[in-house]
Amino acid sequence: MPLDTPGAHGPAVEAEPLDEDEAQDRLRGICFKTGPPRTVGVELEWLIHDRERPEAAVSHERLTAAADAVRATPLDSALTFEPGGQLELSSRPAGSLTACVDAVSADMAAVRTVLARSGLEPVGLGVDPWQPPRRLLQEPRYAAMEAALDRSGDSGRAMMCTSASVQVCVDAGAEEPGPLGFGRRWQLGHLLGAVLVAAFANSPFRQGVRTGWRSTRQALWADLDPARSLAPPVRRSPRDAWAGYVLDTPVMCIRSDDGSPWAVPEGLTFRNWIRSGGPRPPVRADLDYHVTTLFPPVRPRGHLELRMIDAQSGADGWLVPLAVTTALFDDPEAAETVYRTVKPLAETAGPSPAPRNPLWTTAARDGLADPELAAAAAVCFAAASRALPGLGASSRVQDAVAAFTDRYVARGRCPADDLTDPTPVRHGRGPAR
Repeated sequence: MPLDTPGAHGPAVEAEPLDEDEAQDRLRGICFKTGPPRTVGVELEWLIHDRERPEAAVSHERLTAAADAVRATPLDSALTFEPGGQLELSSRPAGSLTACVDAVSADMAAVRTVLARSGLEPVGLGVDPWQPPRRLLQEPRYAAMEAALDRSGDSGRAMMCTSASVQVCVDAGAEEPGPLGFGRRWQLGHLLGAVLVAAFANSPFRQGVRTGWRSTRQALWADLDPARSLAPPVRRSPRDAWAGYVLDTPVMCIRSDDGSPWAVPEGLTFRNWIRSGGPRPPVRADLDYHVTTLFPPVRPRGHLELRMIDAQSGADGWLVPLAVTTALFDDPEAAETVYRTVKPLAETAGPSPAPRNPLWTTAARDGLADPELAAAAAVCFAAASRALPGLGASSRVQDAVAAFTDRYVARGRCPADDLTDPTPVRHGRGPAR
């Protein structure tokens, strides 16, 4: 079996054409499913390296064999592979932070064991420090994505094939205002997001060279096609902002179910596709797929998908952003404290949307070396630490957050500051520390 995940991606034959009002209603209804926050999830992306020679490219054949072995392993999480061969585990929505941690920890232990038999290991870095982009998956959607993103430069290929992240998923929030309301949580994501970029920045190298960014991964996202990687206007109501953003963003591709290459139109927004009806009328599945080709830092998909955190090194590194983010969103006292802390950052951000505004640029470039972000991070991590016991977090999780806080946040540092040399270390876990 190839790395590509099989499945039908074209429109259903019997599907009815979608009209503009129906599209607007669907976006407003399904992307912000409101209610008291109850569930949490995480998506973990991992680079796959040779255990003995992490700087060496792993062959397609070897990755395919390892993928087959991992697919044959019973997992609670959904397993997929990214275009460059990165492995992704997506947890089920869990009823508590502890349930999420326990399920994903068991899956990661199983994945590590299987990969180790092939002399491979999952590595948590935001960008591969050695390899150039190399697309291994040959599905039509990835060929179309590559063609579309190439119009804006080479950052798209680097994002597709050499980047990895920790994506935390929290409920959209309650309908009413307040610290757990979906409007507040939407705004919080776009301000706290910059603090999370800075605190967890873990990608200072690309192709063996220091880039000048603590989070090269975030710099790549900011350099992508701006129509699909910028945040919607946060000063509009979340539902209106998101619906307008989706409909007015150009379509990346028009899917085909007959095996032919997917069309890659230029400048055709989804709204104009509905109105023109060509080259074929869009259906509901096309709208749902179009949403998956949009890459803002906070993506509403019923829940809020926080996409700005670099993959973290070590077996338990991913626990920290998951625990901290969950605590800051779901504990009412922590959410209120952090909102008051990050609200003044809007002045630094200015009117431009994330991630191309001054706040997010500084976070990606300087990490917690920036005094304003360092001060905000100190308050955020302290609030998260106080909230974790009330969320039922285990001592393992609390200790991991405390250790990260002491090593990085309290010193105005981030994981990228430990990565001092891209020269590989034998039997190591990435660049020299």
